[in-house]
Amino acid sequence: MSDSSEVILITGAAQRIGLYCAKALNRSDYKIVISYRSTRPVIDALEEKGIDCIQADFATTGGVESFIEEVRGRYSHLRAIIHNASDWKPDSPSQQAQIFEQMMAVHAKAPMLINQQLAPLLKGEKADIIHLTDYVASTGSNKHMAYAASKAALENLTLSFARLLAPKVKVNAIAPALICFNDNDDESYRHNALQKSLMAIAPGEQEVLKTITWLMESDYVTGRIIALDGGRHLKF
Repeated sequence: MSDSSEVILITGAAQRIGLYCAKALNRSDYKIVISYRSTRPVIDALEEKGIDCIQADFATTGGVESFIEEVRGRYSHLRAIIHNASDWKPDSPSQQAQIFEQMMAVHAKAPMLINQQLAPLLKGEKADIIHLTDYVASTGSNKHMAYAASKAALENLTLSFARLLAPKVKVNAIAPALICFNDNDDESYRHNALQKSLMAIAPGEQEVLKTITWLMESDYVTGRIIALDGGRHLKF
């Protein structure tokens, strides 16, 4: 596959926010390469649009390493790495150790390995690593402790990689709260969720895209966790 100095790698981009960003950035003339966990009809549609889709299981070290080697074999330059791959499982007393390991594998170990091994491909005048974390990384969660802890670990990795890769690569994180609803969310849930922030809206996937674009265009922002929470931290 041909190389490009404007290749953006987005993990977990076969649905929701990742999918929206992959399509939008592809229309902006970047070459987009994504990871996806399981085969679905949208993959064929993405490939028809010129998006390079690589199947990967980030829950295992072997799956991460195979993905890294696949990217290395296809590309010699990257403009940005955007870590969007995520898993979301509630705590379970009978399976808590397993759930914790899975959450840490996907949200912390996989980004760490990918950053360490693919950072040498970030060679352009501007280069970025962006981690998608979560509002609960800074607040905790009584029902998703493992998930929240793993996203907090990713935020800490943001700080470490910003130190390690400066000044050539900017490393930041985006921590969204409510961005968009699922189709099956009922009116009661939607109403209650909207009341949690000062802005009282679900801004949509474009809000994440705008933040990604802003971070990539910046010359000076690194080591920061950008909160997309509509002022939720001020709502009492």
